[in-house]
Amino acid sequence: MSTRSTAVPPATGQIDFGRRMYRRRVCGIWLRFDARAVAASAAMAVYVVAIGLAALASGDYPLTLTEVWHAFSASSDDFTRTVVVDWRMPRALAAITFGAALGASGAVFQSLTRNPLASPDILGFSAGAYTGAIVVMIVFHGNYLQVALGALVGGLASAAVVYLLAFKGGVQGFRLIIAGIAVSAMLSSLNTWLTLTADLDTALVAAVWGAGSLNGMTWEQTGVGSLLVLTLLAATLALARPLKQLELGDDAAQALGVRVERTRLVLMLLSVGLIAVVTAAAGPISFIALAAPQIARRVTRSAGVSVPAAALMGAVLLSASDYVALHALPAMLPVGTVTVVIGGGYLIWLLVHEARKRL
Repeated sequence: MSTRSTAVPPATGQIDFGRRMYRRRVCGIWLRFDARAVAASAAMAVYVVAIGLAALASGDYPLTLTEVWHAFSASSDDFTRTVVVDWRMPRALAAITFGAALGASGAVFQSLTRNPLASPDILGFSAGAYTGAIVVMIVFHGNYLQVALGALVGGLASAAVVYLLAFKGGVQGFRLIIAGIAVSAMLSSLNTWLTLTADLDTALVAAVWGAGSLNGMTWEQTGVGSLLVLTLLAATLALARPLKQLELGDDAAQALGVRVERTRLVLMLLSVGLIAVVTAAAGPISFIALAAPQIARRVTRSAGVSVPAAALMGAVLLSASDYVALHALPAMLPVGTVTVVIGGGYLIWLLVHEARKRL
């Protein structure tokens, strides 16, 4: 295998804003990459690992990193292995994979609409998944798998309604956002009514779950959820090139050979699937899908939204938020409470920033 790296100078007449592009030849194929984006993504991956290790070591039974490492060996005592492997690791792994799912889903919708305010939270898909899950919980008293199926059906149904309302000779970003906001408002009212009319015990469970929480995460939930997330992420990454071409506009993408409506619909379905998996396991966790893509874009200084970078930033944000909710506050809170505070501050900053750009 032949590998060789060369720096790619900026084209004549173009301005190089401190970015350095490289090409690497692998098996006779030249791959072009941005050194800063690669370095930033590597740094985010390191942060994810560091936060995950801190989550495994912290708690009422504190451990050193050496003890955490030995918990995976046969020489470890049973209690330490139980604490690390059975109690803490499912939650830490869920925070990473679910955060990646939320970040990737938000990146897809912001790329499709070319709007930094577009996310499954805003477009109503999270509310649809929540509606499907809460109907199964309150009306049918379903188990975890049934709730997961209800969340998937609810998310897909809300996506279908938003897509049909926004479709007029094609789907434009502005119409998609307006239709999504309207559907989200109606579904939120329906969710409130379902909770108020349920019996007290079921309503309390639904309310706690509806705040978005990783409490009590088991290997069954984390294992099934992570497997589904990785499968959907792989399918989404396989469509990363057509997604970039769609950012150029429908006419340009079609000229490049992209089946515009078909590709857009498949990407929306994959993103809704990612949201539905997370919602089924942990409830609706807000604002990660909104904030992660734009924060990742600013960290990597890329021209557009990158799905891999957004997934890594989503994993960082949710892992850090869960650590704060579990260890940094006087009382343990649902992680959704922390993400709402972080996301609300980010949304205010984004609105102010966009308003200043228009002046």
